[in-house]
Amino acid sequence: MNTFVKSSTRSVLVLGACGRLGGALLPAFTAAGWRVLAHTRRAEVPALAGVTWLRGPVEQVGSHARAAGGAAVVVHAMNPPYTRWDTELLPQVNAALGAARALGARLLFPGNVYAYGPPLPALIDAATPPRPGTRKGALRAEAEARLRASGVPTVVVRAGDFFGSGQGAWLDLVVAKALRRKGRIVYPGPLDLPHAWAYLPDLAQGFVAVAEAESRLAPYEELPFAGHTVTGTDWVAALTAGAQALGWLRAGQAAQVAPMPWGWLRLAGLVVPMAREVAAMRFLWDQPHRLDATAWHTRLGEPAQTPLTQAVQAALAAMP
Repeated sequence: MNTFVKSSTRSVLVLGACGRLGGALLPAFTAAGWRVLAHTRRAEVPALAGVTWLRGPVEQVGSHARAAGGAAVVVHAMNPPYTRWDTELLPQVNAALGAARALGARLLFPGNVYAYGPPLPALIDAATPPRPGTRKGALRAEAEARLRASGVPTVVVRAGDFFGSGQGAWLDLVVAKALRRKGRIVYPGPLDLPHAWAYLPDLAQGFVAVAEAESRLAPYEELPFAGHTVTGTDWVAALTAGAQALGWLRAGQAAQVAPMPWGWLRLAGLVVPMAREVAAMRFLWDQPHRLDATAWHTRLGEPAQTPLTQAVQAALAAMP
């Protein structure tokens, strides 16, 4: 059984620091006064005040972090491409656990809703048991089972689909991809169903709040982050307002709204691995779901939440 000992007060190690979540975590932790160790395999990294970069294989990052002064918290912000989950997801979890053990640190892990369906429960709380019906859901369930059994103090911060702070998620790859050039929104599911989203700057503030709440946390916790649970109709309204504010649409002009071409995607999946992987997750859009933040409120109080229209406009402005 791992014994949790703070290696370095107010110091955090972020694994996958150049990814989408990592890019939101670095400014959030430094703004809160934390010393940040940021791990990446990239040769070139930005110079950021309060951030010390660590390079090399993630399996060796624990020893590198000890040499750099240690950390009390490790955040797992790594995420392999969709097509490489089978080979990379669980090894990354093992590497994160190894780094936390080496540092005597608490591990913070970004959970999602993949392991709960299909069918998805309408409400997912801290006690909802996993019931995966897809390969990716089974991998996420196995990852969290390893965390629970590891003996490493861990918090799973569960959230919906990310948006904001960079590129590489549903909003910029699909939903608003053609909004600037063609005035078109592509929505993957029925417009009247609620879907869970997480604005990354808000979620990053949530990770900071979890890291600062050590004395109030059990050795293993699951804390759903409610974020924005909104319908497709709400998204269309927020995207339209954001596009008008940015000059992509004229004042009063409505965006065109098209459905996701799931049938084409399934056919493309016969030869294109990414299309096959995306099509397998269609259930996330066809079934209403939300995250219950009761456990979060009990442990941490009210989470940060940027108003949807403001968050969407900022996310659109950051798109290429």
